[in-house]
Amino acid sequence: MTISAGEFTLISGRGRIKIFSGTAHKDFAEGICSELGVSLSAIRHFRFSDGEIGISIDESVRGADVFVVQPTSYPANENLFQLLIMTDALKRASAHHVTAVIPYFGYARQDRKARPREPITAKLVANLLTQSGVDRVITTDLHAGQIQGFFDIPVDHLTGMDLLASHFKECLKDELERDEVVVVSPDVGGVARARKFAIKLKADLAIVDKRRSHEVANVSEVMDIIGDVKGRTAILVDDIIDTAGTICNAARGLKERDCKTVYACATHSVLSGPAMERIAESDIEKLIFSDTVPLPPEKRTAKIEQLSIAPLFAEAIRRVHMERSVSNLFD
Repeated sequence: MTISAGEFTLISGRGRIKIFSGTAHKDFAEGICSELGVSLSAIRHFRFSDGEIGISIDESVRGADVFVVQPTSYPANENLFQLLIMTDALKRASAHHVTAVIPYFGYARQDRKARPREPITAKLVANLLTQSGVDRVITTDLHAGQIQGFFDIPVDHLTGMDLLASHFKECLKDELERDEVVVVSPDVGGVARARKFAIKLKADLAIVDKRRSHEVANVSEVMDIIGDVKGRTAILVDDIIDTAGTICNAARGLKERDCKTVYACATHSVLSGPAMERIAESDIEKLIFSDTVPLPPEKRTAKIEQLSIAPLFAEAIRRVHMERSVSNLFD
């Protein structure tokens, strides 16, 4: 059923909808508001002279259904703490329900103890969000899906894979019809993700077998590629690209094995450290991301393209607000 702006603004039991944005990715929040036909709610962000984060909510939220849009991307600590402060302020102002909309969930890679005496920081962040007053979380492509279980509140775990797959269905239409496309997982850990992506494209699957050096940190070597890539168009699929070492090494390995063209995609464009230099020098033809993480001008190169995932988040927010099922948005 189509919902008019007037019907969407008010709903019995949940109050008016209010969407606030932190400073991490205001453009994303505005994209959500544009899809929903509502205005971004008024809030001021400022700093005290000693650097403390301050906010001022400039409109009433009493009894409102509030959504706070804030990825916890770089600078992760600043953006996370700002989200906690905003939630605390909203709860103290008598908001009926607060949903944290976190397109990119920072600290998700610290989801287990890989070595003795290590923290499980993803669980700590989940606890902090819950204790601050968050009633629900909407996020996408967590590095480890089991992080949903770290929360004692509902988590709507969306995926950006449909958006990315739709892009390649269009731009590689001819190659897909000729069965020339192969979807490639850059490591064994990403096989399940790549397999689902390959099913969406009705394409073959290949896997990069890499080994990490025990002598040099953050260095990996492509040992073998499982699957037929010779003369084909490859799409490397990942959830996060950070320093880009893994994805660029995988692209080089594919080209060394006579792959015709290499594309890559991921939901989250973290792109830290030497990532941009590596991508510029890599064999990757085009790198496609969603816009869960803001991309500053210096990272907007000819090789990189961002697609808007704001409509998916807007639909999730609409359904949560109207107390309707969001389950079919997870696939």
